Amino acid sequence: MARRRIIPIFVPNWGCPNDCVFCDQKRISGSPLPASGADVARALEAVKARGWSGLELAFYGGSFTAVSPALQAELLEAAQPWLADGTVASIRLSTRPDAVDPEGLAMLKGYGVTTVELGAQSMDDGVLTASGRGHTAADTVRAAGLVKKAGLRLILQMMTGLPGSDRDKDVETARHLIGLAPDGVRIYPTVIVRNTPLEDMWRAGTYREHTVADAVAVCADILPMFEAAGIPVIRLGLNPTDELSAGGAVAGAYHPALGELVRSEILRRQAAALLRDVPPGSHVTLGVAPARVSAMIGQHRRNIASLREEFGLADLAVKATETAGQGVSLVDVRP
Repeated sequence: MARRRIIPIFVPNWGCPNDCVFCDQKRISGSPLPASGADVARALEAVKARGWSGLELAFYGGSFTAVSPALQAELLEAAQPWLADGTVASIRLSTRPDAVDPEGLAMLKGYGVTTVELGAQSMDDGVLTASGRGHTAADTVRAAGLVKKAGLRLILQMMTGLPGSDRDKDVETARHLIGLAPDGVRIYPTVIVRNTPLEDMWRAGTYREHTVADAVAVCADILPMFEAAGIPVIRLGLNPTDELSAGGAVAGAYHPALGELVRSEILRRQAAALLRDVPPGSHVTLGVAPARVSAMIGQHRRNIASLREEFGLADLAVKATETAGQGVSLVDVRP
């Protein structure tokens, strides 16, 4: 099924009552100023002129429901003509768990909002405090329940590698989020963005960098958990922007193909489990679905090299096979 085209509108830091240590939404979103109703109208006029329809209008960043109802209404009202004529089929927005109430959700639904994304980030209160989030895990549980009760789709966002967190706490956060039965999740390993408190903490040695390797390891634990629960992971890793790539991301888990690295590691682990009983010196062929051959081989053939070394194999090949499903199969083993 084709993915719905998304028209993004960025509202960086708009309505956020405090500054999280990791956050500079202007750099993360690539947008220096919050949007207005006129911006929404211009964006939708442009896409309608191209003949597009059935679009999803998405308000990203900031805390949409934390601003005044009048400001929320300005943005949503601007979209109504295009919602009425079918150019826009749905509206989604992002907000904080402690900025959600039944009255506000009812207003959103009246304007055609279909999806609310909550920035849970962690379900460990110590991690939330150390990260300057200003809300608790209980706020996330409450808000998730209100969103679902209002009949809106619920998307939850989590981060790995936050201050005070570790691999076990990140995995436990994933378990808690699965228990809230969202319609989807986004996983954002922590990136150290220039001119944030987190950069100061890192340079002072009070925060240890969550590297790309760290993120790949923990996300390879987490991604299969969500998939087993039937919960789609709709984003894995921060969306690359020119600003971040040009130096805005000074350290941390920033990689333009992080999701591919994680899926490659999951396949490597599956292959390792199959190779445990294979005699050293063997010539081995593994089978994966055609679309997964590249991920199984790994960037720069990293998986092939590491598995050959770990198990002392003479040779390791990867073959596309339609019967492999989503995993790895052992196709051939020769002395």
